[in-house]
Amino acid sequence: MKSLEKNIMANTQNFKLPVVILAGGKGSRILEYTKAIPKPLIKVNKVPILIRIIEHYISYGFKDFVIATGYLHNVIEKYFSKKFKKNNYQYIYSQDVRVKLVFTGLKTMTGGRVLRLEKYLTKKNNLFCLTYGDGVSNINLHKLVNFHIRHKKIATLTSVRPPARFGYVKIKKDQVLTFGEKKSVDSGWINGGFFIFNNKIFKFIKNDSIFLEKEPLENLASRKELMAFKHFGFWQCMDTLRDKVFLDEHYKKNK
Repeated sequence: MKSLEKNIMANTQNFKLPVVILAGGKGSRILEYTKAIPKPLIKVNKVPILIRIIEHYISYGFKDFVIATGYLHNVIEKYFSKKFKKNNYQYIYSQDVRVKLVFTGLKTMTGGRVLRLEKYLTKKNNLFCLTYGDGVSNINLHKLVNFHIRHKKIATLTSVRPPARFGYVKIKKDQVLTFGEKKSVDSGWINGGFFIFNNKIFKFIKNDSIFLEKEPLENLASRKELMAFKHFGFWQCMDTLRDKVFLDEHYKKNK
């Protein structure tokens, strides 16, 4: 760990950590699209959200990606095979960026998908990044990894303020005193993905039926091995059609 720490802290422009993106879920809350394509391939202003996530990591120097596929995995394979050349079971995304697609089962839960990738990750080094294939952010990934290195725990999750879906009304004796639209919830934090894990995480996942967000993270929290990196900037998941429309508009305005 000490050698890895020195490597990362000395040159944050050249990260060696592999990046796992969970892209196997069905996306049942946005069936307008996911009947035909997996949610990570839904386009956000003409670009699949999966590609936007990959590009964000690349912009911080990450070069090694493992995509955990499941539902409509063949559609993701077809997309990459059309866009990129394949060499040695990996897609050549760019000159020095490689993407490996790994089918992790149709009904496997999030923790199970991570467990199925163990053999692809333990060969690299002690740490790996992981995030969901339906959430984007402007998070500073250098600061996230350095935060994890400093605290020396098994896991870090990125905590974000949940985007507000409704306007707020302040009332006194049936009189509306204040009405407005909130940009985010005033209090409370939620799991925004963008994890960093030590390889010890695999000991906390038993099988395919395990949700990463249940026993593994709950057990890590009880053992004080889970830390939160607070992100105050932009973050948005794509659970519903409303989220997709919001993201389309956001990326049009913020190129």
